[in-house]
Amino acid sequence: MANPNVLSCEELRVITGYQRQADIERCLIEQGVKVFRGRLGPWTTIDLINQAGGLTTRAQNDDSYDPSIL
Repeated sequence: MANPNVLSCEELRVITGYQRQADIERCLIEQGVKVFRGRLGPWTTIDLINQAGGLTTRAQNDDSYDPSIL
């Protein structure tokens, strides 16, 4: 795939260790990963995997402030 953030079915096959597309999809869905069905098999994104794992991206204005600034 052209987008480096997208994981294709082949990449997911290597990551999960499953060979069948249905097994790959089931494994990811059981772990809370949003999976899309494409012509070449299931695919997802790195962000969706991170989100299922509880990781979120921080916004640029998401800085923490020291109480002394008040």
